[in-house]
Amino acid sequence: MTANGFGQSQLTILEALGGAEERVTHQVAEAFSLSNVNALNICAIDVVAGEGARVLPCATGLDDNLFEHDGQITKREIRAVTLSALAPRRGELLWDIGAGSGSIGIEWMLADPSMRAIAIESVAERAARIRRNADNFGVPGLTVVEGEAPSALADLPTPDAIFIGGGGSEEGVLPAAIAGLKRGGRLVANAVTTEMEALLIAAHAEHGGSLIRIDIARAAPVGGMTGWRPAMPVTQWSWVKPVGVKPSE
Repeated sequence: MTANGFGQSQLTILEALGGAEERVTHQVAEAFSLSNVNALNICAIDVVAGEGARVLPCATGLDDNLFEHDGQITKREIRAVTLSALAPRRGELLWDIGAGSGSIGIEWMLADPSMRAIAIESVAERAARIRRNADNFGVPGLTVVEGEAPSALADLPTPDAIFIGGGGSEEGVLPAAIAGLKRGGRLVANAVTTEMEALLIAAHAEHGGSLIRIDIARAAPVGGMTGWRPAMPVTQWSWVKPVGVKPSE
């Protein structure tokens, strides 16, 4: 709590209620000093947010700076559009293929306490980072699978939605995602490379769905003045798997 700017919050710890070791203690979070707390306890928190505290808004598209990342992150504006296309619904499961920092899966889970997500990431350092981000955002239930798609997708529970970000151009990933998706499920794939874009254009021609291109520009210094610096454009294909399609198709 202190690390996230809530150090002035008041904690009330109720231990072993009704027993011989019953104890009630009040402490401020940043001065917490209790040890040997009884395993049977209740902790009540009177939350006090300090200046600059890590307060998460309810809207999608959280600030990129809230996530620990190495640059491999679906940027804020693109993430908001992507989550809108994924359309999370209560109790659903998401596959986040090529999860990077885990931002899509984390925001998916923040939509409702019932949401579930599996982040598939082939780079061990990034997988560890996803776990840290999940803990920091209060969604430790995010499952992280270290491995490379499509082989890492084998034996995973059937998802209600799939997002393909990094690594989507690898051979067999898109067909495996289409095959693994439940009937009526949603698939959203983003491309920043021409190779991945070509795959999405072909998928759109074969399966239909929606194909959009997202261009974002940000104001930045140009000498002593200000100008627009465009980010890499993102091509996004979103598709709902028809109910009549066989699981192997």
